[in-house]
Amino acid sequence: MHTPIFKDFDFDILNNFEFEESSVREEIINPIIKGLHYKAFGRNRIIREKAVTHPFIQIGSGKREITNYPDYVFEVNGKYTWVLDAKEPNQDIKSGKNKEQAYFYAIHPEIRVDYYGLCNGREFVLYHISKDEPVLYFHINEIDNYWHDIKQFLSPDAFVQAEILENYKPVVKETTIDYDTIILPKEIEVRKQAAKRHFGVHGYFTKQAWNVVQHYITNFTKRGDLVLDPFGGGGSTVIESLMLNRKAIHIDLNPLSVFITKSLITPVSIQELNDTFENIKKQYLGKIPITENEIRAALKIYPYPKGIKLSKDADVETIEELFTDKQLAQLGFLKYLIMKVKDENIRNSLLLSFSSTITKINKTYHASSSRGDNAGNAAAFAYYRYRIAKEGVDLDLMNSFEGKLKKLIAAKQEMSVAINSQTIDNAEVYKGDATNLDKIKAESIDYIYTDPPYGSKIAYLDLSAMWNGWLDLDVTEEDFKKEAIEGGSLKKTSNEYGDLLKLSINECFRVLKYNRWMSFVFAHKDPKYWHLIVQTAEKAGFEYAGAVKQSNGQSSFKKRQNPFSVLSGQLIINFRKVKTPQSIQRTNLGTEVYEIIIETIESVIAENDGATLEQINDRLIMSGLELGFLDILSKEYKDLTPILTNNFDYHKETETFHILENRKFKTNIPLDLRIRYFLLSYLKRKENQNQFPTTDDIILDVMPLLKNGITPENQTILKVLERIGEKIDDNRWKIRKGGQQHLFD
Repeated sequence: MHTPIFKDFDFDILNNFEFEESSVREEIINPIIKGLHYKAFGRNRIIREKAVTHPFIQIGSGKREITNYPDYVFEVNGKYTWVLDAKEPNQDIKSGKNKEQAYFYAIHPEIRVDYYGLCNGREFVLYHISKDEPVLYFHINEIDNYWHDIKQFLSPDAFVQAEILENYKPVVKETTIDYDTIILPKEIEVRKQAAKRHFGVHGYFTKQAWNVVQHYITNFTKRGDLVLDPFGGGGSTVIESLMLNRKAIHIDLNPLSVFITKSLITPVSIQELNDTFENIKKQYLGKIPITENEIRAALKIYPYPKGIKLSKDADVETIEELFTDKQLAQLGFLKYLIMKVKDENIRNSLLLSFSSTITKINKTYHASSSRGDNAGNAAAFAYYRYRIAKEGVDLDLMNSFEGKLKKLIAAKQEMSVAINSQTIDNAEVYKGDATNLDKIKAESIDYIYTDPPYGSKIAYLDLSAMWNGWLDLDVTEEDFKKEAIEGGSLKKTSNEYGDLLKLSINECFRVLKYNRWMSFVFAHKDPKYWHLIVQTAEKAGFEYAGAVKQSNGQSSFKKRQNPFSVLSGQLIINFRKVKTPQSIQRTNLGTEVYEIIIETIESVIAENDGATLEQINDRLIMSGLELGFLDILSKEYKDLTPILTNNFDYHKETETFHILENRKFKTNIPLDLRIRYFLLSYLKRKENQNQFPTTDDIILDVMPLLKNGITPENQTILKVLERIGEKIDDNRWKIRKGGQQHLFD
């Protein structure tokens, strides 16, 4: 049986900027090579940094030769077999110059091998020189699931065999995972711009950080599992599922979401796409409407959205009023040329870039004052309403379109290692309603990762009108009725939003298999909605398994404009579908909720020497979930802003709250009660993660939370711990069983 190669390796270290190419070689590649039984000497040899001269290029009048150094050349029985190049973790190894360099080494006259591979510590990809698509691709943290395939391709024995894998199809072995003992992920660093498939192709109102989604899918599923996102949005879940060799279903009520996702993942011939674009560009530049007469004539010939109403908070009434006559004429002409393309997939790829171009070519486009005219955004994305810019920007349509197409091509090339003609059938993308997943069989889904609308934050269908109008995507009155939002053009109440969310959670329960997980991403200041989600999930039959705080990356414009009303982070609430779910034990606080809130806020401030709104909100929500007082919190405190602004100092520069100057921490709550409160919360959180901390862990983790007021002795913490907890071995603890926990017991 294969021994795990990276059993004790912490993959979070790849996010450290000091983990460079040399570290990838030492920590990642060397164990793989050792596992394949290659050595520095003997029949199965590694040749590191073999010097090879460039066969075509020389420098200077003296014709000085250029020397290249492939990181690894492998030799079996005196014959070169394959080459491998190492790159830094932030380097792209699926397309571009790095792939071309490795290919050059493979075909070099001094080497001449069929296979070339690249590894950046996160991913491994292997190509045959005769094929554009990889023969093997996987994420390093899942290498054990691919070890059979690696040996079939790259072990010395494989090259000794008569059949050199020319037509080899990887043997997909059933991998195993113990769904019952899964531990919740930790918060990870966001890497938004590191993936071409998600950055710059097409904007959307909310996009989950791709590496966070990838991390959760890896944690909760195995290869071949079926992942569902019933609020598909920007498509991160389906794309990352496919990149990890899972199957996936993307559903969204917004046809724009469906169009973006389907057009992005559908494989096309890049050469044909480029050739078609060049033909369109030539036709466009030959007849581009520029003069007033040409623009008037074009407006009569080429169709554009007419009479489609916008929401009432827009600065204008209809879609066409969002554009100048010149923009309408030129966009209409370009779309007319695209629509003549016969191949549907090529046409949709071009329409995707066209739709992304519309984001810049309209009167709501706000240019960036710091980064230039091309680095702005449409008002619908920045302000969540159609707001006409005070100063218009006259960008060149064809330049913008060509730039967007280049980003799309780069994205498709990057995805082609895992999303291609052989794997695209693993994805289902369709317009649908999360409250009625009628196309999905009961108990057929292995994992749900979803990011539903957050109340009244974004009216997706209203805000998508400009793009849906240009793309001729139909949005019905029934769609608006089914949209799970608060407010919007139908002025839905919070109760209506809650009812739609409940129906969605019930449907998620129906389609999920038993002993499988659902991760529910949410960011809202009102505890009522958190209570609604957990209460509904428990009524449906889910078991609450813990929440994880997760940053979104950089603060959004909306957050900077509204620091007290917009959260820049989120919590990911995790549930399990089990036969006998346990409900959250309600804790009898035995004191005023207000005192608990103040105590919690002060502890977060003390722990962090100043706390952000997100840190305070996350701690209160998580404590409310863990101790079962979220229902009280939701009834009495819809918004924490008044409490924060009346009781604490806010520092604008750091966006943090602090204890008021010349005022001590409040110590209204008795010390034993404070200790009991934080111990219960801490132990419940650990138990949800299948972790049972030692005495030292508890002291070290809980003590910082009690810095405000009187800091207790270790012995005091231990006395309280012995009352509420029980040992499960020599030195590990869990909450004592025996009914409802009372703070005053």
